Amino acid sequence: MALITGASNGIGFELAKVFARNNYDIIAVARNEGKLNAACDELRQSGGAVHAFSADLSSYEEIESLKKKVNEGEYRIDALVINAGQGLGGRFIGGTDLQKELQLIRLNVDSYVHMSKIFLPDMIKQGGGHVLMTSSVSGTAPIPFEAIYGASKAFVNSFFWAIRNELKGYGLNMTLLMPGATETNFFKNAGQSDTTVGASQITKPDEVAERAWYALMSGHEYVYGNDEAEHEGDVLNRLQSESQKAQRHRIISEPGSASKK
Repeated sequence: MALITGASNGIGFELAKVFARNNYDIIAVARNEGKLNAACDELRQSGGAVHAFSADLSSYEEIESLKKKVNEGEYRIDALVINAGQGLGGRFIGGTDLQKELQLIRLNVDSYVHMSKIFLPDMIKQGGGHVLMTSSVSGTAPIPFEAIYGASKAFVNSFFWAIRNELKGYGLNMTLLMPGATETNFFKNAGQSDTTVGASQITKPDEVAERAWYALMSGHEYVYGNDEAEHEGDVLNRLQSESQKAQRHRIISEPGSASKK
């Protein structure tokens, strides 16, 4: 069985579809119960069992409640996909709201730690399994006007590599997914539709999901969402200084930049 967070839309939904097509039963987790139930109705067309667990993963208590439901149902988690996240764009001083930034940190950072802490031990006890964490190419560089989002993904990258190293020999096959700009509601929800990066979403979420599935099942340590993101993450962001990367990203993430092209 695969437990997938953020499974009601976007990359998470497409990942759930890939797992379902490959004979996994699914525990789909998302905050919006209506959207989640609609997504699960579609997932069930693949023939496997699909369980919808609504949870706000920015809440400590709701993550604990999710784990309790999994335990009570005696579900065996063979694949854990920690994917739920959100973005937030705008000027750190005079633009973004502190409460929204702290909410983002709770979802993008705290939930990754919490989910890993309580689900990985059970997977290890049963002999291992597959673990996919969704980060972003933004985690490989400072991102002006997305300062908290970029920093949250840098945390995920560092966290992933650290625990992956710690858990060698425990039977866990772990892969880090780092998409670039993807055609989802991400930038709209983050308030970045008027930025160059938000207006140039070139990759379909199903393409990202297929790349992630292949990488996970073939034992790759990490994978990008498309070739452009791979070049950015593995070439440009390794060659340039932090200051250079910040300036390069400022050009495409500054509010209103889409109209300046």
